[in-house]
Amino acid sequence: MKKSLLILLIAVLLLIGIFLLWPSPVDSVAWEPPEAPGLEGPAQPNEALLDADVLAKGDIEGPEDTEVDAEGNVYGGLQDGRIIRVSPNGEVETFADTGGRPLGMEFDDDGNLIVADAWKGLLSVAPDGAIEVLTTESEGTPFAFTDDLAIASDGRIYFSDASSRFHQPDYRLDMLESRPHGRLLRYDPETGETETLMDDLHFANGVALTEDERSVLVNETWRYRIQQYWLEGEKAGTSEIFARNLPGFPDNLSADDNGIIWVALPTRRNPQMDAFHPSPWLKEQVAKLPESLQPSPEPYGLVLAFDQQGKMLGSLHDPTGERLQMVTSVKARDGALYFGSLYNDRIGRLDYDRAMKALREQPNE
Repeated sequence: MKKSLLILLIAVLLLIGIFLLWPSPVDSVAWEPPEAPGLEGPAQPNEALLDADVLAKGDIEGPEDTEVDAEGNVYGGLQDGRIIRVSPNGEVETFADTGGRPLGMEFDDDGNLIVADAWKGLLSVAPDGAIEVLTTESEGTPFAFTDDLAIASDGRIYFSDASSRFHQPDYRLDMLESRPHGRLLRYDPETGETETLMDDLHFANGVALTEDERSVLVNETWRYRIQQYWLEGEKAGTSEIFARNLPGFPDNLSADDNGIIWVALPTRRNPQMDAFHPSPWLKEQVAKLPESLQPSPEPYGLVLAFDQQGKMLGSLHDPTGERLQMVTSVKARDGALYFGSLYNDRIGRLDYDRAMKALREQPNE
């Protein structure tokens, strides 16, 4: 018996040694996260998202972002590369197949669905489903993770490359490495040129233009904040923090006709991950583990609302995560808010007036 235990102990120590010596897929750096804010004041939990209707439940997987056309059809980009269309009567059909991973999407003035595809780049999908690749690189650096977009009134497209190093399935590695691989970009359909507006962003994610289009907002997911890049005025070409130390990981952004900036947060802050960040060595070891053993998102539905100056107006929650969870996008269209999700099997829809009522009922400070 003692000999068997000794052999087992040696085997375990050998495996530990191999694990520690095995190269990590990340070259991590230390970061000291700010203390996580509680869900208080405008972020106080409610059950507003439990009132949402659900579309195409069980028929789709991972509609990360959504869009609505003039006929009331709802579009979503799925994990398998398809962009589906849900008719007002609930029928689900395939609109297009990018062969990649469609993420952020928005219609342009010509009725084309502009799509940020994590693998394929910035795409334009015509009304008949035909796909055109608009751009795949900027200043010689290819996109590795095209993520979200916003279209200005002049037709120019602002979009994000979340990471120039890690592809979409490896987004957790980008978090563990903690280096700034993200970019904010602009594509001009008149010239076909793509330019980099900001680089060195920590997972550049959601993109939205402010109401006057004098600036553009971009999320830095791993830093729990939103950056504001100025396009016009005295600050043109510079950036500043629009909102900082958010209670979760900000994903897609959108702006509605009332000037509200909607922020989707797939999950709340993870205390375990915050504790890992000061130690590069520890993060490099965690990166070697199977994904199932790495820190995972908490099942929770969370959306924040801000005004144009970066003041939080309120929030929408599903504390159970049973109705809507892992919310990665929110858009105001035709009197409703539409919610996408990276992993859920449905699209959420909540009456806009009901959402605003929930915001008004929350504390202002």
